[in-house]
Amino acid sequence: MTNIKASTDVLVVGGGMAGLAGALALKENGADVTLVEVAPAFGEVGAGLQMAPNASRVLKRWGLLEKALEIGVQPKHLVFRDAVTGEELTRQTLGGEFEERYGAPYVVIHRSDLHRILLEACQAAGVTLVNDVLVQKVETDGGKARAYTAAGAVYEADAVLAADGLKSTLRGTVANDGPVSSAYVAYRGTVPITSETLAADLEDVIVYLGPNCHLVQYPLRKGELLNTVAVFKSASFERGEEQYGGVDELEAAYAGCVPAVQEALKNLATGIRWPMYDRDPIENWVAGRMALIGDAAHPMLQYLAQGACQALEDAAVLQDTTRGSVFTADGIDASAWETAFRDFNEARAARTARVQQTARIWGESWHVDGVARVLRNMLFQSRGDNNFQYNDWLYGRGEPGTPAAVPGQAPAHAVLAKA
Repeated sequence: MTNIKASTDVLVVGGGMAGLAGALALKENGADVTLVEVAPAFGEVGAGLQMAPNASRVLKRWGLLEKALEIGVQPKHLVFRDAVTGEELTRQTLGGEFEERYGAPYVVIHRSDLHRILLEACQAAGVTLVNDVLVQKVETDGGKARAYTAAGAVYEADAVLAADGLKSTLRGTVANDGPVSSAYVAYRGTVPITSETLAADLEDVIVYLGPNCHLVQYPLRKGELLNTVAVFKSASFERGEEQYGGVDELEAAYAGCVPAVQEALKNLATGIRWPMYDRDPIENWVAGRMALIGDAAHPMLQYLAQGACQALEDAAVLQDTTRGSVFTADGIDASAWETAFRDFNEARAARTARVQQTARIWGESWHVDGVARVLRNMLFQSRGDNNFQYNDWLYGRGEPGTPAAVPGQAPAHAVLAKA
């Protein structure tokens, strides 16, 4: 076949966070890695993201944490407030005991900055990066995987990582499903922090919880920018309209909120909104020599701020499961890929399913009204600072399915059956 590209050990499909992280992890193990991206240039859209310790530990492993700290912000607290009354519901101090317990800091960073850090690390490591490539299908033929592109080229590799996101085409190889609408949309915005910016909350991540809405604010880029995200239930999105022509829905959603929330809406870019989807968890991410990773495997709602974090965990666990099996002291054993992918899948599927499902439940608790809101507030207010009972399963070192705990992980199907 004259249209087959030069063979590579690993082909990564998708140049977002998951794809870059997976490429870097396997390159560090010694693989020859080619990454193909459908866009004409590499980049990341969006605004800020939160890097909890379970993700910043992965950056630390790869020697990239300091770069993230140089451009990001370490907030002092995570604070929840009632959007209707303004009263504080609970807070978590993010330094001191928190950082010591989880072995890494909580960092907020612009999505484009984290993407650039990973991209530059891949470039420095020698990952081959190719743009304008749309992969439509991957097949396993004996000991090789072949990725067929829209342009007619075929990439051949020992293994393929499918990192093509929420609307993954390659997921169709293992699951007949589609994105699930949450009925909620988000508007985002970043504005410069000036002398006129209210200074009270510029060192914290602030979350205002309201009926069918919430709003998040935190600083970015060493305190130069203020990031604002407004999320609300949208009647037009429920009708199937991903975009909307005006701001009346946005303004109506926050009409009953305190002035601080109303004022924060002025920071939003209202030309585009972000419809919020996830997918139902699936048990199997593997087809022969191809494995899903990141949002292609487990897209999730943003309420736990874990989308990018779980993508980094995926890459680190894959690095662990292939080191010593595919990548050995004697060289690369290409025949071990399918077993390594199964081990990776088994280690990760139950954990990411729990994060996906918990994010849905967490979001529901944020948006309640009436008696449910009163009870929610009472529960939040009963929690003291540095009470870690709700954090340990997600942020803790050595939790099942994390990079430190791959050996002995319960089979994914056993945990998923209980979910």
